[in-house]
Amino acid sequence: MSDWHRFGSTAGLDEALAGHLARRLAADIGDYGQASLAVSGGSTPAGMFRRLSRCELDWAKVWLTLVDERCVAADSPDSNERLLRQELLQNRAAAARFIGMAHAGADGLEALGEEIAAIPRPFSAVVLGMGGDGHTASWFPQAQNLTALLDPANPADVAETDPVTAAHRRLTLTLAAVLDSREIVLHITGEAKRAMLESACARGYPVAAVLEQSLSPVSIWWAPG
Repeated sequence: MSDWHRFGSTAGLDEALAGHLARRLAADIGDYGQASLAVSGGSTPAGMFRRLSRCELDWAKVWLTLVDERCVAADSPDSNERLLRQELLQNRAAAARFIGMAHAGADGLEALGEEIAAIPRPFSAVVLGMGGDGHTASWFPQAQNLTALLDPANPADVAETDPVTAAHRRLTLTLAAVLDSREIVLHITGEAKRAMLESACARGYPVAAVLEQSLSPVSIWWAPG
């Protein structure tokens, strides 16, 4: 099973994970001269983002992007980019190089793919969340193209998808792109999500595609909420 990091409070989890990611980014900057991080939206990472934004490292050498994005305007309350700009691209982290999906996606999927492909790889880390239906990124159980999204041999870094059971079409990194990372972090809170993640492989949830692979190490960071 993946490496679990359990915390007694959300604040403790946020602080520890921010420190962990900052050290990983700093290590890659030291080793390779640059680093890259892909993160997810939602309410769970907001506190961690605020702490990470204040971490001291050479942010000008860090590339940031999103794991997925809703097909909405970048200033929409539903936009992951809006969350990132408010919570992470602040303080020291304001110097990072950000590649968003909303702006690039307006020029078409091919242009977005070129933008994502320009990010230094492998990613230093990819931070994923998980929904109540077992989806991660925008790999939803009812999506018609779920098989392609979860194909580790898919040559595409990014794809468009209709979640069916949630609002808005989405742009999302494919499993193949997520696996091109030195570490995958699953960041979740609450007893229900802990139990769901522990049974994800048996139940065939989309997040199981991350748990069952052996190309990139996975760590799970959890607090009761």
